Amino acid sequence: MTEADQPVQPVQPVQPVQRSHSGPSFHEMWRDLAPIGRDADSGGYRRYAWTGADADCRDWFRAQAETRGLTYEQDRNGNQWAWLGDPAAGDAVVTGSHLDSVPDGGAFDGPLGVVSSFAALDELRARGTRPTRPLAIVNFGDEEGARFGLACVGSRLTAGQLTLDKAHALRDADGVSLPQAMERAGYDPETIGADPERLARIGAFVELHVEQGRALAHTDHAVGVASAIWPHGRWRFDFHGEANHAGTTRIEDRRDPMLTYANTVLAARKKARTAGALATFGKVSVEPNGVNAIASLVRGWLDSRAADEETLAAVVEEIERAAAERGARDGVDVRVTRESFTPVVEFAHDLRDELAKLLGDVPVLPTGAGHDAGILSGVIPTAMLFVRNPTGVSHSPAETAAEDDCLAGVTALADVLEGLACR
Repeated sequence: MTEADQPVQPVQPVQPVQRSHSGPSFHEMWRDLAPIGRDADSGGYRRYAWTGADADCRDWFRAQAETRGLTYEQDRNGNQWAWLGDPAAGDAVVTGSHLDSVPDGGAFDGPLGVVSSFAALDELRARGTRPTRPLAIVNFGDEEGARFGLACVGSRLTAGQLTLDKAHALRDADGVSLPQAMERAGYDPETIGADPERLARIGAFVELHVEQGRALAHTDHAVGVASAIWPHGRWRFDFHGEANHAGTTRIEDRRDPMLTYANTVLAARKKARTAGALATFGKVSVEPNGVNAIASLVRGWLDSRAADEETLAAVVEEIERAAAERGARDGVDVRVTRESFTPVVEFAHDLRDELAKLLGDVPVLPTGAGHDAGILSGVIPTAMLFVRNPTGVSHSPAETAAEDDCLAGVTALADVLEGLACR
């Protein structure tokens, strides 16, 4: 039985405890969260949606809310919320991020934002400030899309960007559907869907995230403000050839989809570099996947991003054309399916400028990485803070951030929350 098949216990609502002291420190929270879902061999994380590791992360989040006397709830889409103040009052200021990971991902992508949110709330309390607006911390479910292939499932459902039918059709590599995974974890998949009433009660969402690049590394600043998210998407390329014997089939008689796939990978790199864009084939599956067999099917997933939608569309079109032309030469049928697409996100200028003003003269920079803040930007004002990443490495066990920079991020987030929720 795989981890995905293991039954996990649902997170139950916790009633607020009548106390206001701070919870564990940033260091203690980081220490307690760090072992969850970590692979002993790679050192990376495998915190996939609706698995045992995911349940442990959810228990950790609930414990942080309970310790601080916050009102805990889990919404219809599996996102977790910890509230200071009346959740129904409206005009709330929300912060947070996600706790799941890509396969063998790093420790900072997502969790830094959640841990920093609790630490920033503790700092506000230490300052003696009292929010005049409801304040909440959120852990969005299945942000990375590592298990079901679609990123930001929790926020997409909440924002109405993922229909019930499409959500129910999502399946992992073992053929387990999203509804089946949710049921095994003790949740009702029939309740998922758009949540406009919840979003209507949120006045602003600010997400802190480790920078997934090196722009801040070339500055004297530990923290920056996001200006925009590049448009990006995922495309599945199916290369259909003909299975045959690797040792007896003449070269000229082969219909080898691996050749077409390999040429397409090289074409993607060339087209993206020429256009100043990004294109990556990071996942591939092969059938029948035998050492001494010519493949019948190669399936590769393309991730592509660019500074504007026109450039992105042109790059993907050129990659598709290159695949089709090479496929015609190899006797391979090429089919392309767009699995997801997120248009360019310009964060709310007023909110973005207010954050920059609250933090002083900090860099304002775009990013090529997608985030829950980007998904929600179409329905509520959103903004992002980035914490400096000295190497720029992300989605890898080598992902890192200096301790002093992380603590600077906590202080910056506390300043932002004080400016937005305590005025």
